[in-house]
Amino acid sequence: MATVLVDELVRLGITDVVLAPGSRSAPLAYAVARADAAKKLRLHVRIDERSAGFLALGLAKISRNPVPVITTSGTAVANLHPAVLEAHHAQVPMIVMSADRPAELRDTGANQTTDQVKIFGQATRWFHEFATPAEREGQNTVWRSVIGRAVAHAVGVPTGDAGPVHLNLPFREPLTPETSDDGTWPESLEGRDRGRPWLQLRAPASRVAVADGPGIAPVPRTLVLMGDLPDPRMSAEIAELADAAGWPVIAEPFGDYHRGRAMPHGSLILACHDWLDKHLPERVLVAGRMTLSRDVALLLRNPEVTVEIVTGSNAWADPSHVVQRVHEWATIARSHELVSACADRRWASAWRMAGHRLTQVVGPLVADSWPSGMSATSTVVQHLPADSALLVGSSNTARDLDLGRNPQQIARKVSAVGNRGLSGIDGLVSTAMGIALAHGRPSFALMGDLTFLHDSNGLLLGPGEPRPDLTIVVINDNGGGIFGTLEQGRPEFAEHFERVFGTPTGADLELVCQARGVEYTRATSREHLIDLVSNPRPDVQVVEVTVDRSGERLGRRNLVAAAVEAVAGAEEMPTRFERR
Repeated sequence: MATVLVDELVRLGITDVVLAPGSRSAPLAYAVARADAAKKLRLHVRIDERSAGFLALGLAKISRNPVPVITTSGTAVANLHPAVLEAHHAQVPMIVMSADRPAELRDTGANQTTDQVKIFGQATRWFHEFATPAEREGQNTVWRSVIGRAVAHAVGVPTGDAGPVHLNLPFREPLTPETSDDGTWPESLEGRDRGRPWLQLRAPASRVAVADGPGIAPVPRTLVLMGDLPDPRMSAEIAELADAAGWPVIAEPFGDYHRGRAMPHGSLILACHDWLDKHLPERVLVAGRMTLSRDVALLLRNPEVTVEIVTGSNAWADPSHVVQRVHEWATIARSHELVSACADRRWASAWRMAGHRLTQVVGPLVADSWPSGMSATSTVVQHLPADSALLVGSSNTARDLDLGRNPQQIARKVSAVGNRGLSGIDGLVSTAMGIALAHGRPSFALMGDLTFLHDSNGLLLGPGEPRPDLTIVVINDNGGGIFGTLEQGRPEFAEHFERVFGTPTGADLELVCQARGVEYTRATSREHLIDLVSNPRPDVQVVEVTVDRSGERLGRRNLVAAAVEAVAGAEEMPTRFERR
């Protein structure tokens, strides 16, 4: 069964498989090892199941090709749950292949045996448990057909809603390849001729219709918000529509944002409440999940603003329950002519002037704040090599980058992604490994010290494993710096803050890297960081930037104050920014 399943996966275009070692999963391990040796797929072995799950997620996140992850039974399967949840919420195709005990060993106290049936609950697009294989007829067609269904559900055929699939595979002993190929098996185990898959899958309906209509209406005062999208290339499509219309764009730091259409320090302008009240959009058009700024949620809840969504699946984000219309993704392509140059020129010009003033005032403040999270993250993004892939960590890292970067200064193409399905800090090192391996070119990751330590085992690579070219920049503020910027960081709550929120570890990251055989460098200046990022070394390296989190709360408050003053000054600027 294991050999047939792997053969059918290859026929369906699966190129990468992740394996965590175990005894009950041995048949699958032998099958993928043979396929790897025959150059039919690329095998990645990890000793930690949680790292294995996030590696599979990272491999699939940019490629959008499902990646199977194989584990043995018991707690090994449970350790995949965080990655499965992230894949579920972020619409990342993944196939969990968990080995299990046969029925006669369940509920008997047998070692490493638990109830794995639908262990991930509603987080999978599909679950199937195979019958325990035996030497009898009628199994080959079932095995191959089920694999076809699994891949279809993972990529979102026909719904367009990609995500994780769980296949549970019970095996009886012997678990080593002792069955001889002497022609006595009762049926042929061959697939279809000419290497065709058993199930012919049509292309996934990734742009499935959600609401009918001729197109997106040409509302002159429309603000476009771009959040995290399942495929980073989707961000360019919505940005091109906004450009055709002349609408301003505020984008979180994810997607292909190299064309510089988004406003600089965009989320800061939403914090300028008095200015925003004077230049309120009539409509906000949202693409992707917005997860970083409370001011975004405040804007969307404004009763004077109409909120519309563009989505590529049957799911969309609406935590405030304010969306009035949902557009299918295909609407974007047919709306260009409809909205062409429809923007209110004076209103849009005011937004562009405000963005220009933010660049003049906020940009230098961010650059001069070195060493800080905002300075370090924006420095990295502005100096990435062309065609780079970037994983943006959760917590403070994503927010620092959102506030500090200026997309209009990024001249090179950058594909930025994050684990924003649940925005957790676990598994980020392994996700970055997967992204880099799938990207096939120098790749980068930005994350905090707690995020890095959470998944430092993701750095463990065996001598025969494929190795990516990956630079991980760790912003080390010795603890949970984000809590200092939230309510818990207010002075009146200082008594217990460090122990239960700040959680400093004092970990020596150089020793962490040394123990895992990974090259380490501490960036001693902004110029040093620029050099390390602009000229990345091959293989895996970790770059540490140390910052003091004690000033982060005041620093952000000062940044907002500077932004408020800057956009107020934009009112007096000449109108040369108006569209011609």
